[in-house]
Amino acid sequence: MNKKLPLTESVEDYLESILVLSEQLDHVRSVDVASYLGFSKPSVSHAVKLLQEEGLLQINPKKYLILTENGKEVAQSTYRRHLFFSEMLENIGVPRDIAQKDACRIEHIISEETFEAIQNFYQKAEQLESKRSDDSN
Repeated sequence: MNKKLPLTESVEDYLESILVLSEQLDHVRSVDVASYLGFSKPSVSHAVKLLQEEGLLQINPKKYLILTENGKEVAQSTYRRHLFFSEMLENIGVPRDIAQKDACRIEHIISEETFEAIQNFYQKAEQLESKRSDDSN
């Protein structure tokens, strides 16, 4: 029986890094992921094999890593959370390097429902602040 790979922080980080790297590079290889994440090549090779077995990633004959639709969906969701929390934390005065690290932790532990609620609340607060600014001018 094939046990399904859980969407752990590690799995999300691998998929997110492949997504980010694919926007920066023509082709993403395991060595690129290892360098980006600061992990050993054997660790990345093992993870890539598991991601491929789960249908989240494909490896073409030239050993380029390509996210499947499911893999891309997970990566985009994780990255969207990362960008949101990084920006939000920086906007409230958290230094950029700390905001990046904290956003990376937050993006993995929060439920989709809570993320959507925070995002909606934050957007409404920004709209209200913008309206107040417009009204005072």
